[in-house]
Amino acid sequence: MAKNKSIKLKQIGSPIRRPESQRKILIGLGLNKMHKIVERQDTPEVRGAVAKVPHLVAIVED
Repeated sequence: MAKNKSIKLKQIGSPIRRPESQRKILIGLGLNKMHKIVERQDTPEVRGAVAKVPHLVAIVED
């Protein structure tokens, strides 16, 4: 059985004065406050969402 990989995401930018679609992506990722870190499964869907807002989200290395 393959081990589920996960990635840690950190919100580095504010959604203030950003398009509504970018705000919804942050909420979908579980981010709503600056410098908050969440752990999500490393799936193509999550990677795609991060790629849409690279100026607002960073991948944290362990």
